[in-house]
Amino acid sequence: MNAIRFTLLLLVLGGLTACQHPHTPDHRDADLYQALGERAGIETMVENLLYLIVEDERIAFQFKGIDVAHFHRQLSDQICELSGGPCLYTGRKMRESHSAMAITETQFNALTENLILAMEQNRIPTGAQNRLLALLAPLHQDIRGL
Repeated sequence: MNAIRFTLLLLVLGGLTACQHPHTPDHRDADLYQALGERAGIETMVENLLYLIVEDERIAFQFKGIDVAHFHRQLSDQICELSGGPCLYTGRKMRESHSAMAITETQFNALTENLILAMEQNRIPTGAQNRLLALLAPLHQDIRGL
């Protein structure tokens, strides 16, 4: 990842973590959903992300024993809904699902790096990548338990 994109990511994560939960209607963006490849593109991106997670020693242990199909479906639904797609995320709230995990900043950043790699593997345009990251950034506090 180049230094400019990483710096942008840090600014987005740092600057938006105090925002409201992103499931508000004004955060929906059908153009972003299309740029991500709609449902099929999102599912492929999430699948690629899962392969990257398994190979990443910084975070793989956090995912041991999970129901991979359920995780894939829930994350795909969440990204689909956030990006303006017709999906509905019905999973648990981020704080609830991550409360016992004690996720470090390094682990959070590792997952973010892997998401960016998965988006690049799927040829998601940089602008769309940054828009998705901006929608996910407010979840930082809940995932980290801050």
